[in-house]
Amino acid sequence: MNKPLLHLPPLSLYVHIPWCIKKCPYCDFNSHTSNDIPEEAYLNRLIEDLQQDQHWIAGRKLHSIFFGGGTPSLFSARSIGKVIEAAEKFIGFEETIEITLEANPGTFEQEKFTDFFKSGANRLSIGIQSFNPMHLKTLGRIHSSGEAINSIGIARKAGFDNINVDLMHGLPEQTVLEASDDIRQAIDLGPSHISWYQLTIEPNTVFYRQPPPLPVDETLADIQDEGMSLLSQHKYFQYEISAFSKNNRQSIHNKNYWSFGDYIGIGAGAHGKFTDTQNSQILRRQKTRKPEDYLKNSRNALDTESQNSNNLVKVPSYRESIVETAELPLEFLMNALRLNDGVPKTFFEHYTGLPLATMEKQLNPLIKQGLIEQLDTRIKTTELGQRFLNTILSQL
Repeated sequence: MNKPLLHLPPLSLYVHIPWCIKKCPYCDFNSHTSNDIPEEAYLNRLIEDLQQDQHWIAGRKLHSIFFGGGTPSLFSARSIGKVIEAAEKFIGFEETIEITLEANPGTFEQEKFTDFFKSGANRLSIGIQSFNPMHLKTLGRIHSSGEAINSIGIARKAGFDNINVDLMHGLPEQTVLEASDDIRQAIDLGPSHISWYQLTIEPNTVFYRQPPPLPVDETLADIQDEGMSLLSQHKYFQYEISAFSKNNRQSIHNKNYWSFGDYIGIGAGAHGKFTDTQNSQILRRQKTRKPEDYLKNSRNALDTESQNSNNLVKVPSYRESIVETAELPLEFLMNALRLNDGVPKTFFEHYTGLPLATMEKQLNPLIKQGLIEQLDTRIKTTELGQRFLNTILSQL
């Protein structure tokens, strides 16, 4: 297969802060508990990391930044602000840049979040998960229902008007009424965005080793139907499988992922995707996962170690792989089809470098089954296709 002719998509930045106060039993993210977070050393390493990935910018400016974790709100507003300043200095910002900070309700303090807003963050994503005290305890969350409710008020008072609430459903022994009560409570608080997703049991988690009693399929279906109805009634419009926005406050950062955009990933375990137009290829890069190994790659650490040892062994700072041309169509579609409105079909051709005709054999049967709409101007699922996305992907 000939090498594709690639166009550059928009560029985002993901910043990973890997520390938490407590590791939740369902969490498979790269997060670690620590009583002594090396904030200053990690801040310096993040800025070095950003500079080292500068060659992938290719003249673009950032249209979004996302601080994820872990619990990024454990860091000071000063440190968050320093990363934002470095990103603007070394890359530059689009005028409408979205800068999201993930936060746990148990870390909310008015002065601190006022300072986060002043530092440049303009969107908060609050990991509430549930308002039910019993379910919060089962999920290992450190906050109470009251703290979850108060966090929205604190965020607004700090200056944030673009707020996402993370909620989970299908929790251990959760009833339809309990799940809908969570949705109602979130709606009453009036955030601009609600991420509502089903609990899944992932390897390398406590829940995987000790599986909790989850709701049966019939209950899960009822929870889904009731939740979707409530969100729609209150003008939270679904634009992605688990994402609902009011007044069109969709997540710019996540839409870039789903539209096959590029993103720089800095921090321990952070992932990045880069379009290399010069060599007509797409690269994926993951930074070393352990925070202590990530920090060993800082200039200061390497200089100090080289002075004290004649046998310096440098920990690899990242792993990189090329997305093979034959894999590009599925890589693109498994993201783009998550969006209710899909993407312009020109995105497929520009960002994979391949004509859409290369997928006609796989797509035409799905169109006949009523799972994908006719490919006139966009690639998108039908309403039925959204419910059976896994079936679609298995046929691609």
